[in-house]
Amino acid sequence: MELNKYSKIITQNETQPASQAMLYAIGLTEEDLRKPLIGIGSTGYEGNPCNMHLNDLAQVVKQGINSTGLVGLVFNTIGVSDGISMGTPGMRYSLPSRDIIADSMETVVQAMNYDGLVTVVGCDKNMPGALMAMIRLDRPSVMVYGGTIASGCYKDKKLDVVSAFEAWGEKVAGTMNETDFKGVIQNACPGAGACGGMYTANTMASAIEALGMAMPYNSSNPATGKEKKEDCKNSGKALRHLLENDIKPSDIITRKSFENAVRLLTLLGGSTNAVLHFLAIAKAAAIDFTLDDFQKISDNTPFLADLKPSGKYLMEDLHRVGGTPAVLKFMLDNHMLHDECLTVTGKTWAENLKDLPGLLQGQQVIKPLSAPIKATGHLRILYGNLAEEGAVAKITGKEGYHFSGPAKVFEGEFKANEGIGAGQVKKGDVVVIRYEGPKGGPGMPEMLKPTSAIMGAGLGKDVALITDGRFSGGTHGFVVGHVSPEAQEGGTIGLLIDGDIITIDAEKNTISVDLSASEIAQRKAAWVQPPLKVQKGSLYKYAKTVSSASQGCVTDEF
Repeated sequence: MELNKYSKIITQNETQPASQAMLYAIGLTEEDLRKPLIGIGSTGYEGNPCNMHLNDLAQVVKQGINSTGLVGLVFNTIGVSDGISMGTPGMRYSLPSRDIIADSMETVVQAMNYDGLVTVVGCDKNMPGALMAMIRLDRPSVMVYGGTIASGCYKDKKLDVVSAFEAWGEKVAGTMNETDFKGVIQNACPGAGACGGMYTANTMASAIEALGMAMPYNSSNPATGKEKKEDCKNSGKALRHLLENDIKPSDIITRKSFENAVRLLTLLGGSTNAVLHFLAIAKAAAIDFTLDDFQKISDNTPFLADLKPSGKYLMEDLHRVGGTPAVLKFMLDNHMLHDECLTVTGKTWAENLKDLPGLLQGQQVIKPLSAPIKATGHLRILYGNLAEEGAVAKITGKEGYHFSGPAKVFEGEFKANEGIGAGQVKKGDVVVIRYEGPKGGPGMPEMLKPTSAIMGAGLGKDVALITDGRFSGGTHGFVVGHVSPEAQEGGTIGLLIDGDIITIDAEKNTISVDLSASEIAQRKAAWVQPPLKVQKGSLYKYAKTVSSASQGCVTDEF
């Protein structure tokens, strides 16, 4: 079989002498030009612990590729640190970066005529962006996740990045002094790797491994150490088999593999951002998978993982008790996995898991089916007169299942942060943060700073929060995001006033405001759409092209 069917257009075509001259210039030989060319797309950059080590890992991937008679060529694309930009205007660029990553990786591979692609990714939006590119290209591909960070420690307390956000809330509430505040933030993140809990990065990495697009153990191997380097080398080596057997993303990503991915992230208690991203991934793969499919899977999948943000453990702890494949084997043994689905190993999940050990005997990270944290999944898709097109809640059960209270409305995250800090939010309130949706933000920023302030102030069990923005995977509490239609598009969330009674029912999956249809219609008639907050540049383009959250916030359907 012809393995260089794309690269031969430039390497074996005598009418492309300049192409070949430039490839000789980078050090390739005549023999190399007869080999398949594999792009290695890295989102590595120095400014973020999630990504600081990725360029080094890309070189290890290259070693694996080259060892099998292929030629690996590294290129870079952007990344945005959610943790660093959180709570600032820069957070508006986080979600748009997903589509920029997808577009740029697609662009390089198409323009350079590469025969396959390995993506080396770290922070949250890197994973779905890279996967969307691989799906669009539909060439043999593997995703490599850079791995999770080690835990931090201060005064014998285990820390992670969310500890730093919540420390601010404790300081504002007067329960933490300046010395301890500094101690937490200086020790929360000890080095390279993505945020340690079952936040968005680990959620997406685990789910994409279950989807079949990453090698076994890739999502749970820590960022540093020999296991991650072996993981990278083996991922590079896998390209040869994929090329020889013409195994493409379209052969791996199916409706059933989607169900595997979503069932795993439900069992693990993964981030609400996964809903947004998998809707976009489904559109790229032309798979019919909607908000309601998340609810169907959540209804018959227990929440079993005692992982942060709502639980005790970190991804490094899951690694120690068997890693992601051990959880998949648990699912297989309990008839929760479509084991016939193909993976990037060239084998099915049944074959991959056959000889692997299961979860470590006596481990406490994954609860038994007989004693789940919650009998059904934590992801709830809510509908009602506040969200006709849907909203997404993350309800672990620890927050309760019902909340009703008066609205406390804030026009954006920054005003909410000021209000919470000034003590304007009281027990029983439903905090409303609006005009933070895909168009209204623009960019649908995450609300980790206000939710962390609420938790740090000791109001986590007494306050609910709803928004047309998003939540970090590190958010916990009674929170509802992705409210659609968003305020900028005339959604009911934009018509609320202080004191309106809002009711959230996570058992009936409803979210509503106690207003008659005629009152809502009167308010809607008086509402005037505000101008976009930006009038030029990438955020303006994003606001003009992005779809609603209920459709995955994609930018190539307009």
